Amino acid sequence: MMLYSKHKKYLVAVDCIIFGYDILEKEVKLLLIKRSFESAKGKWSLAGGFVKAEESLDVAASRILHDLTGLIRVFLKQSYCYGNPDRDPGARVISAAYWALIKIKDIDKKLSERNGAHWHSLNQLPELIFDHNDMVVRALKELQMQVKIKPIGFELLPQKFTLVQLFDLYEAICQRTIDKRNFRKKLLAMNILEKLDEKEKETSRRGAFYYRFIKERYLKLKENGFDFDMDVN
Repeated sequence: MMLYSKHKKYLVAVDCIIFGYDILEKEVKLLLIKRSFESAKGKWSLAGGFVKAEESLDVAASRILHDLTGLIRVFLKQSYCYGNPDRDPGARVISAAYWALIKIKDIDKKLSERNGAHWHSLNQLPELIFDHNDMVVRALKELQMQVKIKPIGFELLPQKFTLVQLFDLYEAICQRTIDKRNFRKKLLAMNILEKLDEKEKETSRRGAFYYRFIKERYLKLKENGFDFDMDVN
């Protein structure tokens, strides 16, 4: 005898809000695809798919992300569950939204192109299908909150970066002007960066020293009660 046989069955999906950072254009971008099937065929969509019987939500999100970008072990965080009865005209679909942070240069370009994926500036997003616009708005707000209390911004930068590049990233994520001196002072006081004996000279004559984030140092400090705090004005 099957349990819950009197209850209707619904489809469960996962949608991924994939954020990347263009270090040259100083813009946060979103990876979107052209939907290849009905309903809403040919329109812009987040990367998504249905959860398989043997999968957890996290595993399904990781699979969808890997299938689109070729990446594994990506920063991935569950955002919100969307379940309005009429959100998808094709069927009753409940979707768990996840947001991911990836380095744009790391994705498998041939794979993403084959899947019809393209990067779009957050400032110039096309209209998305269903409630995907709502998903993006909520995920961006969560990212803006999280980047202040956790060092997740480094997920969007190369292994070595200048303080100016890190500052530009924070302004792009927070979408507001930040006091540069206060930002630099607060960041260096945490002692979670290592200054490298190498300079970036493409954008300035004198050059700026590269730094790298020492994750092990951060985790050790965190064990001792350290709080990451980049809530700067």
